[in-house]
Amino acid sequence: MRSDSQPDAAPVAAAALVPLKITVAPNGARRGAEDHPQLPVTIAQIAETARACQLAGADEIHLHVRDDAGRHSLDAGLYREAIGAVAAAAPGLPVQITTESAGVYDVPAQLACLRALTPAAASISVREVLRTPDLAAPLYGACAEAGTVVQHILYSHDDLARLRGLIDAGTVPDDMRAVLLVLGRYQPPTEGTPDDLAPFLAALGGDFPDWMVCTFGRQEHSVSEAAMRLGGHVRIGFENNIQRPDGSLAADNAENIARTVAAARALGRPLLSEVSHP
Repeated sequence: MRSDSQPDAAPVAAAALVPLKITVAPNGARRGAEDHPQLPVTIAQIAETARACQLAGADEIHLHVRDDAGRHSLDAGLYREAIGAVAAAAPGLPVQITTESAGVYDVPAQLACLRALTPAAASISVREVLRTPDLAAPLYGACAEAGTVVQHILYSHDDLARLRGLIDAGTVPDDMRAVLLVLGRYQPPTEGTPDDLAPFLAALGGDFPDWMVCTFGRQEHSVSEAAMRLGGHVRIGFENNIQRPDGSLAADNAENIARTVAAARALGRPLLSEVSHP
């Protein structure tokens, strides 16, 4: 079924020139084995999942780590251990850490994690940072100094306006413009749809060409195809969706990555992995 948010043939042809980046988000901060038996929680499970998803076509892993009780953690030591395990299991797979608060961490703790770890890449929620506005400049400055590639998490048009304000003020460096558009919500449970995408993209204008989408719920797949048609990138994984398009449970994260790769091939969208490693 065609959504009004899906483009005509001309934008699809233009988008086909942009290699598609597929990031796997295999676990998130909230789900556990009770939600899906193949959701990775331990570092060994995360590393095994990273390898399977790399083989299925993922270009990057969005990394969450858990403590011994399975709870969301921003512990730099756990992150180092997990990054090492992923590097051993899936050589060459880039790692993006999360700084998500998940209702547990405040901005000083998020900043401390970034300073202690100096990660290659990190996702940062604009609205979370602005809970403590005085720390926005130190936080983004620490990332710039460490060379951390920042992806700004945007849940709404208001978040986009906040990001524009931070860039205009010089708090966020002008070249730090990669964004993740989040469609739907974990709580209250709300599915994202392809129709949610077009208004968000219209608000971006041409100011944020490096954009990626992630979607809560089983319409993750149709939203991802819409994003592929428009030249965007996609984040796929059990953090946001554990289902196939028909609503049944996917076998594992790698299955949904493989489905995304197949959809990209059907659309004629080149894959970053194949451009980088022909």
